[in-house]
Amino acid sequence: MKNREDSNTRTTRLYHSIQKRKLLVLVTLSVILVIVSILAVGIGSVYIPPTDVLAVFGHALFPGFIPSPDDGMADLIVMNYRLPRILLAILAGVALATAGAVMQGLLRNPLVSPFTLGLSSASSFGAALIIVLGPAIFGSLFTGSIILAGVTFSVKSVLLIFSAFIFGWLSVILVYLISRTKHTSQAIMILAGVVIGYLFQAGLLGLKYVSNDDALRDIVTWLMGGMWGATWQAIAILLPVVLICFFLVERRAWDLNTLSSGDDVAKNLGINVQRFRISGLLIVSFAASACLAFTGIIGFVGLMAPHICRMMIGNDYRYLLPASALLGALILLVSDTVARVILAPIEIPVGIIMYILGGLFFLFLITRGHGRYLA
Repeated sequence: MKNREDSNTRTTRLYHSIQKRKLLVLVTLSVILVIVSILAVGIGSVYIPPTDVLAVFGHALFPGFIPSPDDGMADLIVMNYRLPRILLAILAGVALATAGAVMQGLLRNPLVSPFTLGLSSASSFGAALIIVLGPAIFGSLFTGSIILAGVTFSVKSVLLIFSAFIFGWLSVILVYLISRTKHTSQAIMILAGVVIGYLFQAGLLGLKYVSNDDALRDIVTWLMGGMWGATWQAIAILLPVVLICFFLVERRAWDLNTLSSGDDVAKNLGINVQRFRISGLLIVSFAASACLAFTGIIGFVGLMAPHICRMMIGNDYRYLLPASALLGALILLVSDTVARVILAPIEIPVGIIMYILGGLFFLFLITRGHGRYLA
């Protein structure tokens, strides 16, 4: 009896030790993200010291207590240009990394990402459709502007964002409708996503073929991805979308843990696997599509962040989802900062940086014997 009690005590201590280590990882990622965000706001063609950045933040939050920096340009640059861009990178990283982790858990496939189900191809097709056919469909209105909530937007940008979002989310709905005929197995859903992606890719190639030089340049620029659409209006739209979607999937973390043991185990424990799988995919695809509509195509975040976090804290989705979100935000923020300054004053698309990082990361996994994380 005493030996059994000692064994239970050691098991309990080991469990609490592991949980503390996971919490430490989350706290560390949060601190690093805050520090990198402050530094990234100050980095650019005009360097702003971290003390001035903090002063701008403090003055914006508590104008009656904290004075603004002596340099009046710092407040203008930080609040109007750099901070919206930093926040957009963070939100996009959170949405894409969370979507990747959830999709991998729902479909029990470590190589699934927001792009596996045709989401990127569909969003690209939606954006290209407006770029190529917008002038013919809307005429002179296409080059005009509209006022929404007291803010002036160009009609072209509004239509492009809306079309990319609708088509991106439509791809996941089509995958669901196709997979319903085969009992929504994960293999059928992945195959349906690949097929849908190829169909939208074919449409994209057709639009490229018939487009003129200006439209083709706009399509290629959008496909490379970037934070050029960073405005406070974009942040106001994306912030509630990303936070609500993250909360909805995080509260089902235990169900994701159960599903990792197999569909039969999950069903025996009272989980409606088909409904859970479909609702989870729709929720994370909604957030990912919303972000991609503003940033263009950004790859590998949904693959890299969950894999790195699994190597640090394991497969417990209670910790894996927030860790993936924080690391995804950190990866995309650093990549965007590098894209801004590496060839300054020329800004390169962040998608190029992400493809380089993604390729190097998976080469590392393969060559260093970490291929088990891909199985």
